[in-house]
Amino acid sequence: MIFSLLVLLVPIALLLTFYRVVLNGDEPITKDPTSAIQLASREFTVAEPTGLSEDWRVTSANFQRVEGGATLRIGYVDPDDDPVLLVQSTVPAETLVPAEVGKDGKRIGAFRTDARTWLVYSGRPGETSLVATEQNRTVVVVGSTDRKNLETLAGSLS
Repeated sequence: MIFSLLVLLVPIALLLTFYRVVLNGDEPITKDPTSAIQLASREFTVAEPTGLSEDWRVTSANFQRVEGGATLRIGYVDPDDDPVLLVQSTVPAETLVPAEVGKDGKRIGAFRTDARTWLVYSGRPGETSLVATEQNRTVVVVGSTDRKNLETLAGSLS
């Protein structure tokens, strides 16, 4: 019986090794956000990240016109392999922030970059959010990662 299990387990182990090592099967699938950014730029000025390392990978990009405005969402995997979401929207901040941060979100501080001041929120369990409100747009960076990674993404926005 042990030999019959080995006959099954050895090929499975070899296939998994091939998938992970040769085909990079554990790497997230990346996406080009250009088309979503172009659509959003017709509605509002889009802040694009510049200077991020190659360890930051875009995994999703979506632009939607919604009631009350338009929203661009770009999903990233940060250098620590944690998910981070960048949201830019013309939806009023009093509607957008609770939806993205969570209804129980509490302001816990502030963070300043060259371009803007960010309010730091604790939101859903394990998540931290950075929120910048401007006259015609609200920008939210939210993720379940180290706050330093969120600040890196926020600081890269032009």
